[in-house]
Amino acid sequence: MALHAQPVTPSADMTRKSEIRHDWTRDEVAALLALPFPELMFRAQSLHRTYFDPNEVQISTLLSIKTGGCPEDCAYCPQSARHAERQQAERLMSIEKVLDEAKRAKDAGAGRFCMGAAWRTPKDHDLETVCEMIRGVKALGLESCVTLGMLTAAQSAALKEAGLDYYNHNLDTSEEFYSQIISTRTYQDRLDTLENVRDAGIHVCCGGIVGMGEDENDRAGLITTLANLPQHPESVPINLLIRVAGTPLENAAPIDPITFARVVAAARITMPASHVRLAAGRELLSDEAHALVFMAGANSIFCGDKLLTTPNPSEHRDRRLLAQLGMRPATKTH
Repeated sequence: MALHAQPVTPSADMTRKSEIRHDWTRDEVAALLALPFPELMFRAQSLHRTYFDPNEVQISTLLSIKTGGCPEDCAYCPQSARHAERQQAERLMSIEKVLDEAKRAKDAGAGRFCMGAAWRTPKDHDLETVCEMIRGVKALGLESCVTLGMLTAAQSAALKEAGLDYYNHNLDTSEEFYSQIISTRTYQDRLDTLENVRDAGIHVCCGGIVGMGEDENDRAGLITTLANLPQHPESVPINLLIRVAGTPLENAAPIDPITFARVVAAARITMPASHVRLAAGRELLSDEAHALVFMAGANSIFCGDKLLTTPNPSEHRDRRLLAQLGMRPATKTH
């Protein structure tokens, strides 16, 4: 007989919420990252089981609806127009084609459909088209998520009016290391967009990237900033850098799975009620490494052969792995 997490009573739920902190120090997070691995896993798993069914994984699908030609200079991204080798710029996809992809994602078991566009910030006429895409995705019974670059308060309100559930806007790394990765927008620009999205009543998807040359202090800084936001992101994607040829980070030193699992565990401990998502870089992880990171508290993945422009494990591999681990797709994503 399958074992499931016990339902939470309203009083227990209130107690749990009162225990969520927003006052972490970088030293505290650094100390978590430095714990003996068994102790770190135990703490992460204990909190994971308090807030979630540990055998469930939320599944999303990510589609690039406008690829390449981005004016930003993010050192990890092949869609930047500033790099020597770059993704060919394409027009915004048609609404019909996007909704066809959303239908396929739903049939494959996704509960959330995410759409990404390589913009610094969307133009008003493009935003109107994206809003129509959001309405269509919602009509299919899927949660909707978009990542479109920086947003104003008015743009955020328009997306909310269209029914948007989640907006993704990652901090990428610590504030101190940020300028070594991106020069075309500031860390505060990113925080301002997060505030506009949150004020509009949209759920926040925000995380970072591991393996860009940052040190342990930078990883602690990223997690601390995320954990100290006034409201934790409902989804926290932890990306493993994909070293793409032609980008400034193509020769970055690889990060081992244990280090990656430590970052995931720190995210789980400091933001216990958030979905912690394995995002970019899963193709680099073995089945054993996936199992380790699930044990560290990850409970969300992107499904599909591609994430924007980079490879992702096949749907067949993910289904086989979840079956082997005795895990299952979550039926509810909130």
